Amino acid sequence: MDIFLAFLGFLLTGFVVALPFLLLFAIGKTIERRHLRSLMEREVKLQHILVSAQRHPLPQFAGQPFCLVSGSVVISSDYFKTFFAALKGIVGGRLKGYETMLERGRREAILRMKEQAAQQGAQAVFNVRLETSTLAQRRTKFDKNSIVCAELLAYGTAFRAASPQAISPHAVSLHETASNVPK
Repeated sequence: MDIFLAFLGFLLTGFVVALPFLLLFAIGKTIERRHLRSLMEREVKLQHILVSAQRHPLPQFAGQPFCLVSGSVVISSDYFKTFFAALKGIVGGRLKGYETMLERGRREAILRMKEQAAQQGAQAVFNVRLETSTLAQRRTKFDKNSIVCAELLAYGTAFRAASPQAISPHAVSLHETASNVPK
């Protein structure tokens, strides 16, 4: 009976220790899902603004007013992603936690750039560029350079069309251009 009570006490102690970590993990996942939902809603709202990596604007934008627009975001990794990335760093391979974090950051930076373009009355952004810089790194036992914080910057030249009807429905977006590039 004493062994059973000791085992039960051990399980209870483990549960009490693990509960805050599980709670924080669940909160982090909920916040991430909310952010992804927000990204999707805002992308739909701003889909009318063309985004292209083309250096030169389409003919309907030639000679029209233009301005520089940018969107910046600083993202950080939570302890769970950093911990699992450190473990993955031992054996090598893709760090999916960091990939999703950086993808969310890129989407957010592009959306902020498009929001600034919309405030300027632009219908398209050309010559779009993305920059990434690491702001902080954490050294762990297993992974010598684990990313903690990064800034992503999207910038381009926003144009207004001579008339809204002049915009081609077949214009290419940045995502479509990127997916058509041979690898």
